[in-house]
Amino acid sequence: MIYNNLIEAKKNGQKKLAVLIDPDKLRLNSMDHIIRNSVDHNIDYFFIGGSLIVNDQLDEVLGKLKEACDIPLILFPGNSMQLSYKADAILFLSLISGRNPELLIGTHVISAPYLKLSPLEVISTGYMNIDGGVSTTVSYMSNTNPIPKDKNDIAVCTAIAGEMLGMKTIYLDSGSGAKFPVSKEMIESVHGAVDIPIITGGGIRNPEKAFENISAGADVIVIGNAIENDPGLVAEMAAAVHSKNLKV
Repeated sequence: MIYNNLIEAKKNGQKKLAVLIDPDKLRLNSMDHIIRNSVDHNIDYFFIGGSLIVNDQLDEVLGKLKEACDIPLILFPGNSMQLSYKADAILFLSLISGRNPELLIGTHVISAPYLKLSPLEVISTGYMNIDGGVSTTVSYMSNTNPIPKDKNDIAVCTAIAGEMLGMKTIYLDSGSGAKFPVSKEMIESVHGAVDIPIITGGGIRNPEKAFENISAGADVIVIGNAIENDPGLVAEMAAAVHSKNLKV
């Protein structure tokens, strides 16, 4: 089970790296390079999804990944329609940073029967949108405001509430193309307040920031846009994240 492995890794201080693939943005002819680099440098997960998927390539992308490697494939859906049996697991996201009831529970009711019958491992995730300095698709499509980037207390209380409601992970995300990734101080504050794994993503463009995040308490680092523009960056990101594991 993916979640059990994540819990075990957290207990042992082992850090994980996920490569986010958005089927809308990815050029399929660049996938081979990304997959090869990901396999060569032992990334831990592929996250697949986006705020919008309009090109009907989700199954094609998943199929290509499944044929090429045995890295776990985890759906990171932007809506209740982004589902596929070709993945291994799904982050069942509840947007706990917003006040839109549809994204707290509404869309989940629609997809729950499908997921109940599916072979997918369901990982309930408290998703927190953090202000990254740019307007994001998440904020626009969800009709919610992100948590201000300097309001660590709000982030902490929101994460605690998510944990108390039974969420298995907390995902701090400043969004695709963020000018300001989630701060070290916010990650440290949330890490000190909850016991469940913490995922961070959005605007992580270099290995120094990746290392800063895991040092602050993040358990999984998610990279996306940066490696789509420079697939070779996977090696540096993986080295930064996994270097922490050598010290355990």
